[in-house]
Formats: sequence, structure tokens, C-alpha cells
Amino acid sequence: MLKNEETKREMKLFAELERILRRSKPFEYYTSPQLWNDQHISKGMLDAHLDPSHDAASFNTEFIDRSVDWISSRFIVPGKTRICDFGCGPGLWTTRFAERGAMVTGVDLSERSIHYARAMAKQKNLGIRYILGDYLQLSLDDQFDLITMIGGDFSVLSPDQRRTLLRVSRALLPEQGALLLDVASMAQWREAVERTQYEFSSAGGFWSSAPHHVFTSTYKYEQENLLCDKYTVIEEARVLEIYVWNQCYNTESLKELFEENSFEIREFLSDVAGTPLEDDTRWIAVVALEST
Repeated sequence: MLKNEETKREMKLFAELERILRRSKPFEYYTSPQLWNDQHISKGMLDAHLDPSHDAASFNTEFIDRSVDWISSRFIVPGKTRICDFGCGPGLWTTRFAERGAMVTGVDLSERSIHYARAMAKQKNLGIRYILGDYLQLSLDDQFDLITMIGGDFSVLSPDQRRTLLRVSRALLPEQGALLLDVASMAQWREAVERTQYEFSSAGGFWSSAPHHVFTSTYKYEQENLLCDKYTVIEEARVLEIYVWNQCYNTESLKELFEENSFEIREFLSDVAGTPLEDDTRWIAVVALEST
């Protein structure tokens, strides 16, 4: 009898591990809201954004300053330029845009990030409008001279979400209004290695304040040039699964996508700091206008 019970437990454990390590279909799950609004994880995400020394969640301070210098010289006319930043996070770019004289709106679904951004705007006496919500569902009567989406957010979107994002952007841009965003390049695809790692934290950590197990699996989808990092967090009382998709592009696939959605790409760059496009770049930045 005991042997049978032990065998059943082993079979159940095997089945659960098979489920944890299952390769999902491309964009089968969308977990960004959970990632950015989980009470514990969102604090770690905000801390990572605000760390000026590395690029774990956002870019480092030196790059952000250089990026804002380039964007300002290219797009911002003090007192006139209207900017909307999709996925603004804690306001690292929006604050700097406003300090350069732009009229700024930031949109993000992270309540913790928006709360921080609003506090910083108040502290600096900057009239930035922050909207807590999903930019894919954004509906405003306003129009903007520039829409920015910085940090690879476009790469996490499914094909349907990309089309929605471009449709929302078109509605918010006047003639000659520009869309500036960056995406993962094929260099990131080539660098990625499929693997699964396991760790146990007895005292809490990034994913949970309680003791927990974490399986981290990286998957490559050859046909789609798609990467996925799947995080399975197992606590005593719950199991949390987070999927971070990363669509990788080349200039040809980007041009085709934007043309299909009534945008014309005016310029390809290696980053949103104006670096000319290079063959081995890990990022591709795009400046696009609505096609006429």
C-alpha cells in the first residue's frame, strides 16, 4: 500500500514538472499586468528601474541622458512639442522631456510606477499628466507631436497587440507626427540559449517575500524569431507563472509590419540615442510617420 502511494506521488510530481516545463504556444499567455502590479514583484521592478547603474529594467542614467539629448534636439520645441510616452514607468523619460519644455503625458499600467512618477512631477513642479492604464486601450481626444515607446515594450506584444498599438498611435498623431520606439534585434535572438534553471530562496527574494522555488526557462521559437522567458514561482500557498515574450526583428520585418499598418519608417537606428544603425546592434530603433 505504501509503495503504491509513493508511486502515485512520484507520478504526480513528474506530471507537475512536465507542466512547468511545457513549451507554450507563441503569445499563448499575456502576464504583463501580473508582473507590474503584483504587490511584491512590482516593488522590485520599481527598484530596478530606479537603479542608475545598470539596465536590468530600464536603461542606465548615462544612456537616458544621452537619449533625451538626442530626442530633444530632434523633436522637442520648448513650449510647443506634445509628447506621449507609452509604458512611461516611473517617469525617467517623461520627467526629462518636461524639463526640456515639452508638454508631456505618460501612460503605464503599473500603479506603483505611476504613483512614483506623479510624486516626482509634484516635487519638481512639472505639469506632467500621468494616466494609469493600458496604452492598448487608450482613447483620448488629444493629439501628440511625438509618441515614444522605449525599452523594448513593442517586442513583448503579440501580433494582434502590435496592430492595436499602431492603430492607437495613428489616432493620436497629427500629420507629420512621429512614433519613436525600439525593439529587440536578431542579435538578441542569436545570443539566446534554450535552458531551464532552478533556484530556491528560503528567506524571500525578488519574486516573493516568502520561501519559494523558481524555475526559469528560456524558449526559442524558430519560425517566429521569438524568445520567451517563463518564470514559475512556487510558494506554499500559490503558483505564479510569468511569461516575458521578446519578438526579435530585422529591418525588413519591421518595414513590412509598419507598412501593413499605414506607417512609413523614416529612419532605422541602433538605439533611441541616435546611434547610426550597425550590423551587430542588439536593438533597432525606429522613427516612423503615418503614411499618406
